Order: sequence, then structure tokens, then C-alpha cells
Amino acid sequence: MLPYWGGVNMSTLTIILLTVLVIILGYVGYLLSKKPSLNRDWSPDQAVMPSVDFHEGNKLHIKNIRDIHYRTIRDYDLRYYDKEINLDDVETAWLAISPFGGPGAAHAFLSFGLKDGSYIAVSIEIRRKKKQNFSPVKAFTRQFEIMYVIAAETDVIRLRTNCTKYIVRLFPIQTEKKLIQTVFLDVMKRTDKLGKDPEFYNTVWNNCTTNIIKHARRFSQKPIPLWNFRYLFPESLDKIAYRLNIIDTHMTYEAARDHFDITELAMATKPDDDFSSAIRKEILVRPVD
Repeated sequence: MLPYWGGVNMSTLTIILLTVLVIILGYVGYLLSKKPSLNRDWSPDQAVMPSVDFHEGNKLHIKNIRDIHYRTIRDYDLRYYDKEINLDDVETAWLAISPFGGPGAAHAFLSFGLKDGSYIAVSIEIRRKKKQNFSPVKAFTRQFEIMYVIAAETDVIRLRTNCTKYIVRLFPIQTEKKLIQTVFLDVMKRTDKLGKDPEFYNTVWNNCTTNIIKHARRFSQKPIPLWNFRYLFPESLDKIAYRLNIIDTHMTYEAARDHFDITELAMATKPDDDFSSAIRKEILVRPVD
């Protein structure tokens, strides 16, 4: 007599388990066989990849900086421009965090201030196909490529504050200018590489937070873990940065969150305003120690 387990013949149970195992292995094999691509029917706002030319004398020519004028998230005017900069003109770095959805969910991105008063934002996102929406489950199963959106702040910040009505907190990063320039160059190199060698976005290890961490580990003298469970909840990224003295520690964490909330200032801006100056007019930036 064959033994029974829970009323099921063990040979039958073995067949069921083997079948499940074969299905799982087959699905894993299917996922691993998928290759990232630069050629899909992309959503119009993500159809153009940025690129960077690197020249002698610390000069960079950044192509396809996005500056979309949004009326709604589906109604907008596509605009792009190019900009040639000198790496020595990169003076400041900012960490932006915009909570959305459930507890801990947020989008984090960087912005870099230049000597001429302009800003270049870098938003690490899924690259959506037309009519495709973000899903953390799909993003874990190689359904989206990853892209670095190089954009004006009027694009990536105003979209969130004025269209989707999300909070945006904008924290000045406290570190030396040379270190900021090193990180900016690293970000630009990865931006250009993704335009040639595509990668899949992954909810756990290749998302906006983990990529920022890889770049921003250079911002602190303290070791920042390459991966931490908290990275799955990007809204707490500011707490990590606060504890590591990367953002202002001359006030409490709760006070800092309130002080660097630029949502209302952004919503109050008009199309002809100097947006980047307007959202920073009440922000106190202390000198680097």
C-alpha cells in the first residue's frame, strides 16, 4: 500500500509537485530568455532616449533633455532641448521624493544645479509602452525596460505637484562640490549607456532607489548599504539620507520633511515664472561643514 498524506496518495502528490516544479522552471526559463530592447511602441513621453557626448576639458553635450508642458498626465506638449555644459559648472545636488499610493510608495529622483542658475533633473523610471501602466509585479518579471529621464524641473516636478497632486519634498544634499561633480558624471555615463545597452527595470534590485543609492553612496563618508529592505519603500529614503548626514541635520527629521516640502510653492507658480527659483525661495541651505 502506498502511504497517504492529507488524504492524497503519495504518488499523486509527487506528480503534482513535479508538475508545479516544471511549470515554475519553465516560467523562469521564459523570463530569462527575454531580452531588453530599445525598439518598442513606446509611450510618446518616453519614446526619446537622452544621450551624452563627452568631450575634452570636462565638457558634456547632453541631448534630448525633456521639458514637457503638461495640462494633464495624458494631455501635454512634447518638448526637448540640448545643453552643453562644463562639469565644473555643476554646483549643487538635490534629492526629490514624491510619495504616492500605499504606505512607503514613492518616486525618488535627483536634480543638479548649475552655475548659470539652471537645473538638470534625473528621474529613473520604467520605460512604458503605449497604454501601459506601472505594476510592481510586472516590473519584477521583466515587463519594463529602465530609462534615465533627463529633464527640466518644470517637467518632472510640476507633473507631480500640479497634475497628479502628489507631495514633493526637495532636499539639498550636503557635500563637497567636487563630489557632486563626480556623481553627476557617473549619472550621465549611465544615462548614455542605457541608450545603447538596454536593461530591464526590476522592482527589487534595478529601480529608482537602488540606482540612486549606487550613485549617492559617494555622497557620504559613512558606508551606505548597496541594498537594504527599506529600499523597497522609497518614501523612507530621506530618513536614510538624514541619518547619514547627507541632508540637513540642523533640524529634526520631522521638521526637515516639513521645511523641504515645496508642493504648495510649485502649485502656485505660473508658466512664465522661474520655476526652479520659485520652489526654492523658502528653502534654507546651510553651508557644507
